Amino acid sequence: MRTSGKIAPDFLTAREAVDRIPDRARVLVEASGGGVIEPSALIAAVAERYRHTAAPSELSVYFCSGIGDRNGAGMDMMAIPGLVKTAVAGHWAMTPTLSTMAHDGEIEAYNLPQGVLAQLLRESAAHRPGLVTKVGLGTFIDPRHGGGKLNDATTADLVKVLELEGEEYLYYPSPSFDVALIRGTTADEHGNLTLEHETAKLGVLAAAMAVRNSGGIVIAQVKRVAAAHTLSPKSVVVPGHLVDAVVVDEDQWQTAINHYNPAFSGELYVPFGRSPAMPLSERKVVARRALDEIPYGAVVNLGVGMADGVATAALEEGRLGEMTLTVEQGLVGGVPERGVIFGVTMNPEAVIEHASQFDFYDGGGLDVTCLGFAEVDMEGNVNSSLVDGRIFGAGGFINISQAAKKVVFCGSLTAGGLRTDLTGSALRVTSEGKHHKFVQKVRQITFNARLARERGQEVLYITERAVFALGDDGPVLIEVAPGWTTEQIVALMDFRPKISESVGQMHPSLFRETRARTHIGPATAGTTSEEN
Repeated sequence: MRTSGKIAPDFLTAREAVDRIPDRARVLVEASGGGVIEPSALIAAVAERYRHTAAPSELSVYFCSGIGDRNGAGMDMMAIPGLVKTAVAGHWAMTPTLSTMAHDGEIEAYNLPQGVLAQLLRESAAHRPGLVTKVGLGTFIDPRHGGGKLNDATTADLVKVLELEGEEYLYYPSPSFDVALIRGTTADEHGNLTLEHETAKLGVLAAAMAVRNSGGIVIAQVKRVAAAHTLSPKSVVVPGHLVDAVVVDEDQWQTAINHYNPAFSGELYVPFGRSPAMPLSERKVVARRALDEIPYGAVVNLGVGMADGVATAALEEGRLGEMTLTVEQGLVGGVPERGVIFGVTMNPEAVIEHASQFDFYDGGGLDVTCLGFAEVDMEGNVNSSLVDGRIFGAGGFINISQAAKKVVFCGSLTAGGLRTDLTGSALRVTSEGKHHKFVQKVRQITFNARLARERGQEVLYITERAVFALGDDGPVLIEVAPGWTTEQIVALMDFRPKISESVGQMHPSLFRETRARTHIGPATAGTTSEEN
């Protein structure tokens, strides 16, 4: 912590700053996947110091979202035996090496909901005991189903079940920290931080407060330094009295794949018409069909995977202005990016704090969410967090799927080598996937279908060849693609679903290079013609 009577933070090199991190420190890294406000120079310096000195060792690291690029960046730079003892994370897919260490029991590892972790920073900052919420009930986060522990080496309980006024809740105790690694764009001489070139705010303010009030040190990485009193007070996101050390990285990239794009930071609005169209594939079919479930005026969240194509489909069909798209990192409006920089938005209309976005989600503010899935079972439960034995983590999935009024799961019918051909405006499978995604029992429950029914949520499962709705006992087949039969679909499942009395046809325009109309809407049961 900064010594009393000192107004300005220390301006240090990355190595000098991380030399202040002791062994067994509890380190909070506030960033998101794809390089979003990632303090890369600080993370790299921690790893480099450990390689040369074997210090700091046995760190406990805490990160709300996945931090990395799936290719060695982010927290994967710290995936060195002995450096990390414990990791508590909202998402793991962006850090495959650290994820493997978690899977193999080389570190203690937890996966807790991204929104819960973000909100807990505020509880820690205020020295409140913890967070009481229904988020995670009935999933692998629930202590009766594992408590978010990812291996047998992980034994401490971070989640408890409580009963209040006859209802069940989960209680997440507030963590304490010794060090925060955060990032901004500009620091002035007093340590005030602004984020003008960043794509999100996330929880940098809450992170700094949580660590400062725990008696720890806050180290900030920035791109440049301004003179004192020259920054607009309203643009300051983290006040300087919360910052102990500043490290300047003049080559700081905005994301993992681009140095700087003002349309990502909301500094410039660029024409959407220059964006490339999504190739016609099974992914586009699913995205289009999911788009048809979004009514005019809806507030929407899009998840990673096939679901992230819904925004591009909306743009292509002229429907972007009919809805408000949001991303859990705190972005509102615009078009969410896909792939490794999922969590970045082109032309956002508003950028709010990470935890505040989840407050809105948890309170039922979302009309529709479109999310990916790895497995669906005969009860309608969904696994999106444990894929082929690899720890992906839940991210914001649990918060979002538990509270949205309508949940649209997007994925292929099979996986592992699926190839399709849509020439001739019809879907033909040239190579079937080796693995069925509709299984008897999911390996991990990320979405609990029974509780969804109790909440009265509308739930759909959309694939390139069939659409299912959640019924009283599990998925009900309600639509099939043109040229496909119900029995062909059932043959690619590990259980026989209920079949609607009047199975509809997925609209033929879904499978064409160009859709003739901008809003087709869901197919009507029994439809077999060109029009609904």
